[in-house]
Amino acid sequence: MTAVDLRSDTVTKPTPEMLDAMMRAPVGDDVLERDPTVQDLESRIAELLGKDDALFVPSGTMANLLALRAQTQPGDEVVCDRECHIYYYEGGGYAAVSGVSLRFTGAPRGLFTADDLERALRPADPHFPITKLVAVENTHNRGGGAVWPIDRLRALSECAHKHALRVHMDGARLWNACAAAGVEPTSFTQHADTVSVCFSKGLGCPVGSALAGDSETIARARHFRKMLGGSMRQCGILASAALYALDHHRSRMTEDHRRARLLAERIADVPGLTCDPERVETNMVYFDVDPSLGTGFEFTERADAGARMLDEGPQSVRAVCHLHHDDDAIDRAAEAIARAARR
Repeated sequence: MTAVDLRSDTVTKPTPEMLDAMMRAPVGDDVLERDPTVQDLESRIAELLGKDDALFVPSGTMANLLALRAQTQPGDEVVCDRECHIYYYEGGGYAAVSGVSLRFTGAPRGLFTADDLERALRPADPHFPITKLVAVENTHNRGGGAVWPIDRLRALSECAHKHALRVHMDGARLWNACAAAGVEPTSFTQHADTVSVCFSKGLGCPVGSALAGDSETIARARHFRKMLGGSMRQCGILASAALYALDHHRSRMTEDHRRARLLAERIADVPGLTCDPERVETNMVYFDVDPSLGTGFEFTERADAGARMLDEGPQSVRAVCHLHHDDDAIDRAAEAIARAARR
């Protein structure tokens, strides 16, 4: 029997209905006269996120990179959590392309506060870089898929703007945050100047992300997208997948969250594994492996034939639920994890 793939929600593939929508999409040259389906998607995203404009890009990494490049100058500083995706998983692009340095905060699950931001700010002094931007991640990947409390986000945004700083939200899994909190995207995004969102994770699209913000910032981002080779031609085929997913896949995300909680409860009962189901807010499950069972990597290798997962540290393992899983898949994955612990 095929192993249950819990490595990430990026492993999802288009449904037959999504493929049909992709094949029927009107397309054009998005670099010359623009692609009509991409324009529809960008307008839809701008409206959903409460922003003036949006830009379709190949990946969430590029969306975040464009947000930093469009809102900073080389030598500036960005305040963010030390475990954030921009720092941890984006190949150092913040330094290589944007030329910025990062100033880290430390808070449980990466959800730092306005007070944390105040402590991170430097005085005006030629010795220090100039802080220009605050970056938050919602949901926070290495925080276990944690959702930002809206009141905390509001206070952080007010603090940032008081100090003339802009706020960028890495909302790769913003759709999961909205499903978990039971709110529309603008409940979160009104507290950020720019927002990136991903279509190829929980929404199940093959490719694509978007960056939304004010018109001037998005115009700058569009220029940098071209500079970095991120402009695509007849990409309405990809944009149509995102439009389909926005209409048909957002409402079902609570099922992924329910199954992640179910998986966490099963893992918590396995001797040698430590998992707190109460910390599972969305579709991510993190658990620790007792050293007597080997490292996290060694554990994932043993479980791989039945449940494919990723190690996230010496003793930590991550499992992610998505639209290709049903209850039977979660049951099979839990049994495979238990067998790996017994071995």
